[in-house]
Parts: sequence; C-alpha cells; structure tokens
Amino acid sequence: MRISTRRPADVAHEVEALFREGRRDFVIERIDHGGMLDLERLGAARYAAGLQSKVELEAEAPTALAMAR
Repeated sequence: MRISTRRPADVAHEVEALFREGRRDFVIERIDHGGMLDLERLGAARYAAGLQSKVELEAEAPTALAMAR
C-alpha cells in the first residue's frame, strides 16, 4: 500500500488503520527526495506497522541528467 501523507504522525495513523485491515506491505512515497522528512515518515510508518510488516521508501525516479548518461 502506498502512503503519501505528509506529516509523520498522519503517516503512522494511516499505517495503523491499514494494518488493522490486514495490510502488511507499505511503500512511503518520497516527498523530500529521501531527506529528513522522508526518513521521519519512514520511521513513523515502521513503528506503527510493527516487526512483521514490510515498510520501505519508494525508489527515487531517475533524473533527466542521470538518464542522459
């Protein structure tokens, strides 16, 4: 399940709700290019999901410069 909520607390609430519905795989969409906000959101999601779940930060799309190489 993809999570795009911005605030870490809101991410945790969304993950908790989805977990109660039986979801165990979560992908946190990047909104800060993998920066501190994304890492805080990822941590909040991992805490809310627990050890039995898979939580990851989405892969960053290649930039135009990287694609030109």
